[in-house]
Amino acid sequence: MTRPGFVLEVDDRTPPLLVHEGLGFRLEEFPQGTRVVYPPESLPTVPDVDGAIREALENPVDSEPLRELMFPGMRLTIAFDDLSLPLPTMKAPDIRGRIIEQVLTIAAEKGVDDVEIIAALALHRRMTDAEMKHIVGERVFRSFAPQGLLYNHDAEDRANLEHMGATERGEDVEINKRAATSDLLIYVNVNLVAMDGGHKSVGIGLASYKSIKHHHNAKTMVHSRSFMDHKHSEMHSSAWRMGRLIGEHVKVFQIETTLDNEVFGKPYDTLLKREWEWSLRDQATVLGLRRGLAVAPQKMRHKMFHDLRSNYGLTGITAGAVEPVHELTVQRVHQQQRVKVEGQSDVMVMGVPYLGPYNVNSTMNPILAACMGLGYYFNSYLRQPVVREGGVAILYHPLDEGFNTLTHPSYVDFYEEVLADTTDPALIGPKFEEQFATDPWYVHLYRTSNAYHGVHPFYMWYWIAHALDHLGDVIWVGGNPKAAARMGFRSATTLRDALEMASSTVGPSPSITYLRNPPHLLADVR
Repeated sequence: MTRPGFVLEVDDRTPPLLVHEGLGFRLEEFPQGTRVVYPPESLPTVPDVDGAIREALENPVDSEPLRELMFPGMRLTIAFDDLSLPLPTMKAPDIRGRIIEQVLTIAAEKGVDDVEIIAALALHRRMTDAEMKHIVGERVFRSFAPQGLLYNHDAEDRANLEHMGATERGEDVEINKRAATSDLLIYVNVNLVAMDGGHKSVGIGLASYKSIKHHHNAKTMVHSRSFMDHKHSEMHSSAWRMGRLIGEHVKVFQIETTLDNEVFGKPYDTLLKREWEWSLRDQATVLGLRRGLAVAPQKMRHKMFHDLRSNYGLTGITAGAVEPVHELTVQRVHQQQRVKVEGQSDVMVMGVPYLGPYNVNSTMNPILAACMGLGYYFNSYLRQPVVREGGVAILYHPLDEGFNTLTHPSYVDFYEEVLADTTDPALIGPKFEEQFATDPWYVHLYRTSNAYHGVHPFYMWYWIAHALDHLGDVIWVGGNPKAAARMGFRSATTLRDALEMASSTVGPSPSITYLRNPPHLLADVR
């Protein structure tokens, strides 16, 4: 029987609680009275996935069935979310590949032979062939990739971008030309969290820097309350305006999926359980993992975690017009992740795990760790943040300065040069962004290698602007003091030390809330 998420108050019977910290975790004893927010257990999953896909395509929301939208001689483009979703990577077969196969079957039956498939990267790094094959499946990859009909979106390929106009706010809408000039654009999405999907899919995933810069900036991000609530997010408001303009020029058929909370498979599935329910075997497993990780070399720990594949189950699929589809999707995401929390706390504690959307098969550098904790986890709320205005965030992560120069080359210069000058997102953009965004070498690496766009570290820093504006202090437990200081934060060795440091901001007896994730949760703070 599925159990909802809930809030536990730590007392003298509460065992040490698991806290993620990069390529490892610790068992932490929290002060009595600490609130611990646990995510809900997984919802029931769809028993017949292929049947559910067929049903969605045949009975879409506010749209004709997909089959009726196709005709011989048409230009059909299929776009899909890249490897930044889901986290960790889904075990094969990926749900996107299963959907794409059914779409292609219908297209073949309708005599459609002008078909191209695009990975919607935005300004993310290009996927490798192996990564692409994992998502779309062997058959689709073999049929399309050798002919150049399955490829990564290139936001810097000026010849293959289409400027579709500007919104009423003057926001440029420029997306992939093939997508913009298609008779039908099908988008295949994975909604891991409520932030994903909707008009964000096409309007950002297939866009250029010229478009994305309108909403990925400090001013917009600081007024997004929160990213997980698209109706109170300035970023989403901008994406919705852009998406509606796109819809005036091209027919978009949106396919959105939602997943359960099975983020860890064996032997890591014990990490999903609540600590006081661990059996003796679970306790031995956790202790064994901790000891093994403590002595394992960095490369081995990295491989152990990044080779993980998750046993996600499909909780729902909806297809049709973008906005009504997304409303139903968000309802399912909320059903899986929403937890009611009464009131705010003085201190918010978060463990930052090894993986975020932007370091799949790479390393989590200090900037990405900050983005994961202060961008994604801080913003995992509805109504109001878990921590009060002027409160303190305490995060766990080693803040290893080992930048991956293949995937994150511009991050090195951002860290060494930009953050050394200022950490204020509002000042960073006007002073440095254009230089990084247009740098020929960064553009070259983005287009030809597996590097994130030169402007990407700026966006990660803007992502934390709301948290920086809201919080009085940020302290990293176990974090590299040099890296913490470079980012304008403080570091502590233990939780006790961090709370003592926080006392100058929130007093000696603060209220504390610990978000016990992953898996994903969404705190509905009333």
